[in-house]
Amino acid sequence: MATETPPHSEPHHRLPSTEEFVAVQKSAEFGELRRSYRSFAFPLTVAFIVWYLLYVLLSNYAGGFMGTKLFGNINVALVFGLAQFLTTFLIAWWYARHAAAKLDPKAEAIKSRTEGGA
Repeated sequence: MATETPPHSEPHHRLPSTEEFVAVQKSAEFGELRRSYRSFAFPLTVAFIVWYLLYVLLSNYAGGFMGTKLFGNINVALVFGLAQFLTTFLIAWWYARHAAAKLDPKAEAIKSRTEGGA
């Protein structure tokens, strides 16, 4: 029993030339997309690294403080450590929302115009 592969349903996009890629990269619209990404990602990355280093430094040099029991066997170090995971997930969620709202529409517009030749 032979089966045929269905035809590829995705529309064919032409590949832009090197010159077109360079022109897009130099465009104001692409510059705005890059600024939108960088103005969100870089400050958040720096803030998270500072937050992480604070945790590491406090763990190494402020053992008494980090060992302070808050309730039961839960101490400051455990709460800070769990907060590291929480902030990681919050940043990922926040970035996904930012990208969907601000970056993806701009990127899609540039892509469709470049692939469409317009």
